[in-house]
Amino acid sequence: MYVSDGKAIRQFAKKIRGSEFITIDTEFMRERTYYARLCLIQVATDDVAAIIDPLVVDDLEPLFEILRDHGIVKVLHSGTQDLEIFHKLMGEVPAPVFDTQVAATLAGFPQQVGYGALVKEITGEVLDKSDTYTDWAKRPLSETQIEYALNDVRYLVPIYRTLRERLEDEGRLDWLEADFEWLEDPATYEIVPEEQWRRIKRISSLNRRQLGVLMTVTAWREREAQRRDIPRRWVVGDESLVEIARRAPRDASELQKIRGVGDKLGKGSHRSLIAAVTRGMELSEDKLPAFGPKRQRVRDIEGLVDLMAALVRIRAKEHKVAAPLLASRCELERLAAGEVEESPLLEGWRKSHIGDELLELLDGKISLTVVNGRLAIVGVATGKKE
Repeated sequence: MYVSDGKAIRQFAKKIRGSEFITIDTEFMRERTYYARLCLIQVATDDVAAIIDPLVVDDLEPLFEILRDHGIVKVLHSGTQDLEIFHKLMGEVPAPVFDTQVAATLAGFPQQVGYGALVKEITGEVLDKSDTYTDWAKRPLSETQIEYALNDVRYLVPIYRTLRERLEDEGRLDWLEADFEWLEDPATYEIVPEEQWRRIKRISSLNRRQLGVLMTVTAWREREAQRRDIPRRWVVGDESLVEIARRAPRDASELQKIRGVGDKLGKGSHRSLIAAVTRGMELSEDKLPAFGPKRQRVRDIEGLVDLMAALVRIRAKEHKVAAPLLASRCELERLAAGEVEESPLLEGWRKSHIGDELLELLDGKISLTVVNGRLAIVGVATGKKE
């Protein structure tokens, strides 16, 4: 079904209203814009699959009513960007949600497993990838484009049923609660310009004053990209921002000496960027940003990882899962080396089931001992065994 007018979308919404769940996906373009340009919306149930064309359908409210219905589960695969688009269009996040990529890890699939791999494993079908990099804004769509888009939701139906059944049988469905709550939280999609400096790489050599400048100029870039609706890098690249923070240029002539700045900005932008540098230089000491506390370097990383792995094995045995499902050796090595930011062990269900405890082990708050011939976890302060 191809939905291309107001009457058709109302009829489709009426048909799927009352469903237990819907699968949903989007196709969008973002290469030349800050905000995603929505080009297609695909929706499916057990009985029907449809493409809604937002480039010709003026009023998407009938679909939004379905997305707001808390009696209908919205099933997506790696749905963060899709939910971000709906949050901007609707002013709220569709809920409740079920992300099959997140759920698949708990069902024994690799972390961040692709949709095509899931389709092949669960249904036996091999998806045609020839339209992966198509221009979804061009009309008319070809038959292969339409088929490709529909496949992104029609196979989500058996994938969802299979994953949900497995997780219910294994008693792990509630493990996903924190992950899905994060996906449903509007704050997940609300960008705070003053926090964007944390996304910049290779800034560990900057002092706190320089970090203050980085914070204000990165916030300036974010707002400038939003205002002009262009990618951040088209305003100023990350490397140039770091160099601006390091040098703190006081006027346009100094600013233009920094590579990647002078050729991108006009005089008005030069002035506003210098003003952002000045704001960073004038921040009071208590307002300057700082990195989180650094963990003490451990000389014997391998030994520490072995200890962490032993803790993981204890919990894996309790939960009756394979240890690598809780934490891989590579993930443990990165955490032991102090790479806390964006560690998958400190997100969602992993955080509550093993991540928090691993941090306690690294901080010396718990330790491992032998009780009756078996490894046991001991709270250092209390000496209480678990």
